Amino acid sequence: MRVLRLGGDLETDMSMNPDRAIAGEAVVNAPLSEVWKVWTTEEGVRSFFAPECSIDLRVDGSFELYFLPDGEPGLRGGEGVRFLAIQPEKMLSFTWNAPPHLPEARAQWTHVVVRFFDAGGGRTRVRLRHDGWGEGGQWDDAFRYFENAWLECVLPALVRRFEE
Repeated sequence: MRVLRLGGDLETDMSMNPDRAIAGEAVVNAPLSEVWKVWTTEEGVRSFFAPECSIDLRVDGSFELYFLPDGEPGLRGGEGVRFLAIQPEKMLSFTWNAPPHLPEARAQWTHVVVRFFDAGGGRTRVRLRHDGWGEGGQWDDAFRYFENAWLECVLPALVRRFEE
């Protein structure tokens, strides 16, 4: 498994750069078309990311990921998330919100871009960048939460998805 952190460390990003971002990269042992499908179909997302979801692959379509699918509306996870831009087998861009336990940050939106590259030999390089962060209070908590979520959970789960 190979997941890289891209950019500076959290302390530097938080204190010196108000436009801080979470950035990571993973090389997946699968062709680009297959990796694209797991990011853009409900069956695919359920295989590595979230137990339930609602995906409408079009600009302004839903990209809702329900981490607690039996929870009350507003407490299930990535509700209200929308696609901003789509370039088939090249790039996805979508809004994102903080988890329900951080209501101050959840009331606003951040932005995620996922890029896909053919890495040769039937492998795909996936680069993720999550930006649009505010400063202080729950914004810092949300940043730390998602730094862990994207870099320690989601990207490694994507890699594992194709190792099984």
